[in-house]
Amino acid sequence: MQPIIRKAVAADLPAILALYAELSATDRLPLAEDATDTWAKILGSEMMSLHVAELDGRAVSTCVLVIVPNLTRNQSPFAIIENVVTLAAMRGRGIGKRVIQAAFDEAWAAGCYKVMLLTGRKDEAVFRFYESCGFARGKTAFEIRRPAAQPPT
Repeated sequence: MQPIIRKAVAADLPAILALYAELSATDRLPLAEDATDTWAKILGSEMMSLHVAELDGRAVSTCVLVIVPNLTRNQSPFAIIENVVTLAAMRGRGIGKRVIQAAFDEAWAAGCYKVMLLTGRKDEAVFRFYESCGFARGKTAFEIRRPAAQPPT
């Protein structure tokens, strides 16, 4: 059976949080009832979308797409893909590729001139997966994170 690829809806929050639990063992995820405001912001954003692969009524893969307005490149926006995850038991079946392709399709339809993805993984298999989706290694990425002692404002 082929998964249905669609945009996330309000009822998907618990399933998305369950997927994110497989994304990072060290990330403390909120309970669904504590994340409803953030979830509403995500679903209501014109710049952000969350793509889901659903199989037998269950979300098995997801990724976030953010489309960023831009003044360069003829004012063409660019896009960022983040939080790519497929249930471990469903990996290797092409489901993650289909979710990423849906994000690409949305980015291209929005006129984006590029889509970027940054991963902190060191596993060569992860790199090969992203390359099989069409990404190319090439640019050097830099990242800074807010110090733990500095709370968000």
